[in-house]
Amino acid sequence: MAFGLIIVGDEILSGKREDKHLAKVIELLGERGLALSWARYVGDEPERITQMLREAFASGDAVFSCGGIGATPDDHTRQCAAAALGVELELHPKARELILERMRDVAMEQGVPYEPDRADNVHRLNMGVFPKGATLIANPYNKIPGFSCEGVAGGAVHFVPGFPVMAWPMIAAVLDERYRALHGSARSEERSVIVYGAMEATLTPLMNEVEAQHPGVKVFSLPSVDHPVHGRHIELGVKGRPGELIASAYATLRAGLERHGVRLGPEAVR
Repeated sequence: MAFGLIIVGDEILSGKREDKHLAKVIELLGERGLALSWARYVGDEPERITQMLREAFASGDAVFSCGGIGATPDDHTRQCAAAALGVELELHPKARELILERMRDVAMEQGVPYEPDRADNVHRLNMGVFPKGATLIANPYNKIPGFSCEGVAGGAVHFVPGFPVMAWPMIAAVLDERYRALHGSARSEERSVIVYGAMEATLTPLMNEVEAQHPGVKVFSLPSVDHPVHGRHIELGVKGRPGELIASAYATLRAGLERHGVRLGPEAVR
């Protein structure tokens, strides 16, 4: 199963807020031997969000969607998820209980009466209005839950708030509770070497040769023109599942580079 990430919010695209979810989700997946296959950003535009979610539900992937699940006028993700699935929105009974519990906690903390029928508190219940059939994702920060909706072929989209302090533990919990059986399935190994004085176009036939001889191994080329230590160079390497195949592919790559007569620098294994 592939993992994807959707990040919602005008504030990210305008630069008012800096996205931190991408790097953290890569980290959370990597800690569990998993990898991110794709990521997409979208502003607070219902049509675009809906189309993106349709594609996510149809992908068969496990997708995390961060942001836009509040109850203010610029939060559209809950409604768009329902539209993408072609289902109605409904107040989830357990979400209602959790939101009321949060109201009660806040009232006690502030030393004010608990008034669930007050207009602002009634409005807060909208944060528990999810697409019909959704299941809850517990929020350890303030109890206001996220939700998951099933897609096709075992895939699903998991909706969490945009706040990192809430989103990250919720994503970690989903990975550990729902996808534990997949942990370790995407562990990979990289072996690379710094190449000086060569052009990528010259080395492309060698890269193709290595991949052709070692199915399942990917060759990567990362050129740099102003590296503070190595200056102009290419980091050339192979990556794939750990094992003898990677070692063999790297040996083929090294032998080909030596035939080209290029100058080689430090090697790395990750």
